[in-house]
Amino acid sequence: MTLFIDGDTFPNLLKPIVLKTIERLHITTYLIANKRVSIGNSKHINYLIVEAGADEADHKIVEMVEEADLVITADIPLTDRIISKNAHAIDHRGELYSTENIKQYLTMRNFMQEMRDAGEVTGGPKAFGQKDAQNFANALNAFMQKYYKN
Repeated sequence: MTLFIDGDTFPNLLKPIVLKTIERLHITTYLIANKRVSIGNSKHINYLIVEAGADEADHKIVEMVEEADLVITADIPLTDRIISKNAHAIDHRGELYSTENIKQYLTMRNFMQEMRDAGEVTGGPKAFGQKDAQNFANALNAFMQKYYKN
């Protein structure tokens, strides 16, 4: 298993959690973004900076990800592409996406985008906090216990 991190919107609260997991399990990791983003120093982390552009990091992740890999991202369209390659995806709040639930999330995301495009003020997601980071840590740990074999 390789771990991929969509670095463009990666919350600072998650950096020490993910770094600790990478170091503890010795997981080969790629953090991909269109700007310099760091979660810390580790011989297991490869930092890739892609060209500027809305979906350049997403395209690179999809190009590189393989079956059974894990991607950390909050990007629902990217997640749909990841799931279609039989890889796993988890968001910043600890939601593990699957073939069973990704279409529902994609439909809701598209609906909310249509509302925003029509001028509706939707308010956006709630602020990311310590409880979200704890939920993520718990979900990441459970995932690694179930799927990671080194």
